[in-house]
Parts: sequence; C-alpha cells; structure tokens
Amino acid sequence: MPEVEEKGKTTLTKKTENVAPGGVQTRVVGPVPPLGGLWRDLIAYWILGLCNIYGYVVMLSAAHDVLDKFPHQTRSDKPHERDCHLVSTGAILLADVLPAMFVKMIMPFVPFRVHFLVALAVIFSAAGFLLVAMAYFEWMAILGVVITSASCGIGDATFLGYSSKFNKNVVSTWSSGGGAAGVIGSLSYAALTEFKLSPSESMLVMLIFPFIEAMSFWVLLRKPQRAAASAITGALIEDQKPLIGFAQKFAYARTLVEYMMPLGLVFFFEYFINQGLFELVLFKNIFLDKASQYRWLNVAYRIGEFVARSSVNVCQFPKIWLMVVFQFMNLVYFFTEVTFNYTPSVWITFTIVVWEGLLGGGAYVNTFYRMSHEIPPVRLQFAMSTVVQADAYGIALAGFLAIPVHNAICSLPVAERAIEW
Repeated sequence: MPEVEEKGKTTLTKKTENVAPGGVQTRVVGPVPPLGGLWRDLIAYWILGLCNIYGYVVMLSAAHDVLDKFPHQTRSDKPHERDCHLVSTGAILLADVLPAMFVKMIMPFVPFRVHFLVALAVIFSAAGFLLVAMAYFEWMAILGVVITSASCGIGDATFLGYSSKFNKNVVSTWSSGGGAAGVIGSLSYAALTEFKLSPSESMLVMLIFPFIEAMSFWVLLRKPQRAAASAITGALIEDQKPLIGFAQKFAYARTLVEYMMPLGLVFFFEYFINQGLFELVLFKNIFLDKASQYRWLNVAYRIGEFVARSSVNVCQFPKIWLMVVFQFMNLVYFFTEVTFNYTPSVWITFTIVVWEGLLGGGAYVNTFYRMSHEIPPVRLQFAMSTVVQADAYGIALAGFLAIPVHNAICSLPVAERAIEW
C-alpha cells in the first residue's frame, strides 16, 4: 500500500514499483494534488470539455442553415420529389472533422507545450465563429468550420493528455462537459434561431465560449505540481518505461487498437446517421417544420449523449463492442425509415435518437475511463492523445460515405407515410 506523507502544501506518494528480473527494488516518488482544491480541477475540466466541443457541435447543428445561406440548384418543389440538398450536411461534417483528425494524428508526436496549444485552440475557436457569422461566400463559411475543427482537435489532444497530471476523475468531468456541450450547443442554437436571431447573429453571441475556455484553464484550473526528485536504482519493467522517440511511440500506438476500434465504429455509425440521414427525416403536418425537425433531432441526440457521458461514476459498461452492435441497429432503422417512411409518430424517432446518443456518449466515456485505470501513468498522456483520434477516423469515414448515400436517397421518390399517429 502506498504511504502518503504531508509536507507543507505538497503531498507525496511513495510506492514500490515492480522491477524487471535482475533489477533491484525502486522507490518512485510522485505528486498527488491536495484534495482540498480538487473541486477546482473537476469544475475546470467540465467547463473545458464544454467549451472545446461547443463550437464543433454548433457547426453541425447549423449545417442545414449554413448550406441554406447560399443558393443551390438542387432543391425541388415537386410533391413527388424529396426536398434536400445534393450537397448534404455530410459536407459540413467533413469540414468539421477532417482538420481535427489531422491535428490529432500529429499531436502525440509534437512537443507538449500546453500553454501555447491552449492559446492556439482558443484563438482558432473565436476565429471560426467570426468567419461563419460574417461569411459572404460559401468558402468563407466552410473555412470557419475548418478552423473550428482544428481548435477542437488541438483541445481534445491537449486537455486529455494534460489530464494525466490530475486526479483520475477529471476524465469523467471532461466527458460530462463534452456531453453538455452537445445539449447546450444544439439547444442554444435551436433556441436562438427560434427566437428569430439569424444564424450569423447566433454565431456572434457564441463568441463568449472561447473567453470562458481561456478563463477556466488559466484561472480556475490548478497548476500540477512538479514531480519530486527520486533516485532510481533499479530497472523498471517494460510497460513502466517512458516512451522515447518516434519509433517507440509509434510501436506503442499499435497496442492501443483495442480501445480505438470499437470507439471509432460507434462514432462511424452515429455520424453516418446524423449527417447523412437526419436531414432526410421528415414528418409532415406536425408542430415542427423541416428545418426545425433537423435541429431538434440534434438536440435529442445530444441529450442522450450528455446523460451517458455523465454516468461513468455511477455505472461502468466496459463492453464497448456491444454498443457497436446496437449502434449499427440504429443505422439500419434510420436508413429504412428515410427510404420508406414507415414510422407512425415523430416521438418514436426522437426516442431512438436519444438511445443513439446514449450509446455514443457511453462508448466515449467508458473507453477513456478504462484507459485511466489500465494504462501505466507514465504512458497515459501519450495514450490519451492517441486514442482520441479514433472518433475522428469514424466520423471522417461517415462523412465521406454519407454524401453519396444521401444523394442516392434524394433521387428516390418520396414514400407516403401509411400510418400516422
């Protein structure tokens, strides 16, 4: 059992590590942040998770309006044809995820200058909102989405990697904050537009979030203590050694596939639904018009995601592969629904969307919660920064495939809904 000693304001943990055959016993001394201020770290990471993902969520929630802001020749007013863009919201998804994916790919291998990286993320986030709000041409709006995506990628890799220096529970509050970003982002955008603010005006209001992100990191979050000096006289076992150089890091990254594969597949299925099929879900003669249905489906999805991301301290579900199967079943439902229009009530669809969000949020938080307990601390920063790429791979693949599938469904005649409740 570790022996904890209090020295002024610094708490040190002394423990005996396993040693390799032939090595001698080693005492490793490392800091444990005082529990008295733990609430600051937990709240700060919740807010960081919220602000980092907020812009990404808003861009996806606004995807339909971003496309509608500019003229397209592919809309139809004929009753037997579908009312949809041949450039689907999947195009916005690609602009919103590809930059983040490329950023996440290189982040584990670049120097970890946390203050510089956080400043870059904050500046990019603000610039993205401004560009989308003030866009006069479609390419300006897409560029704004791209810059927002880069900000999210930098923040994801930086904050998750930095979490290895704090109490393990900051991972759960980070995930919960990210889930809250889904609800608050989609709900705030839907609410602002319902209150007759234009999409551009809504984006300008949201500039408050990069400022909140900066204050949370540089004011609220405590600075991690430096590790105490320790004389190491023995040989550490292999998985306790720090990773040095590109070759070692790349080799270790391959061992993380067991975490990355199921997480990537869950995100692939859910974003294929959200950005390829949500836009085609249409219930006529209800209290929501087509554009509002798209926005509120996103809100329902984000509510489910938030609940799941906030649940890991109450219940854990390590069998991520089972979530992959359930998410695939959701994909089958939505594909057949937008093709044949057989669901009798919009409330059934909203319920399934909440379930979809529960699966996506559960896969995310349980993956990183497992890692925080299973991976040696000396390698956790690199592992977190690497596995966070998995969702971007799944989302990017979903964006590429959603466009042709969406366009193919757009070319089909509208099926009449036989039963309506």
